[in-house]
Amino acid sequence: MRMKDEKKILGEERRQLILQWLKESREPLTGAELATKTNVSRQVIVQDISLLKARNEPIIATSQGYLYLQTNPQEQTYTRVVACYHTPEQTLKELQVIVDHGVTVKDVTIEHPVYGDLTASVMVSNRQEAEQFIKKIEETKSAYLLQLTDGTHLHTLEANSIAKLDAACDALKKAGFLIES
Repeated sequence: MRMKDEKKILGEERRQLILQWLKESREPLTGAELATKTNVSRQVIVQDISLLKARNEPIIATSQGYLYLQTNPQEQTYTRVVACYHTPEQTLKELQVIVDHGVTVKDVTIEHPVYGDLTASVMVSNRQEAEQFIKKIEETKSAYLLQLTDGTHLHTLEANSIAKLDAACDALKKAGFLIES
């Protein structure tokens, strides 16, 4: 199927379809997948996502694709920001230590001397997603944000219990990744 042979889905109809697909999907959807489904370029999808976000739709871009943040009012979630330090080569180990305790790594933040706080979405909640995250960094030859701060960074962690957050923090401390005040 080539783009010329199929009808493009236009404007608002396309954005509503994208929103519907994101809400229905439990897995991230890539810009390329959405572009193929709607017969437009990936850049058009990026613009559509920006427009949807401007309407306060809870869409985030992760290393695996776009996610619609589903909220379940019955499920209580707890977050904690932790300060960590390690080398780029230790990133997979750090992520595994966290997700092995049933905790999601929502983002990474560094304090840049010029730009201030820089935050990037991570959204990793299991070993497979952690490995995909690392693979994406390697394939794109991207730098880890922690490289801008010689290894120091923050993570926002999320879990459905404080006990899971405590266990993950204890494991980070034991692994030598946690910076304690």
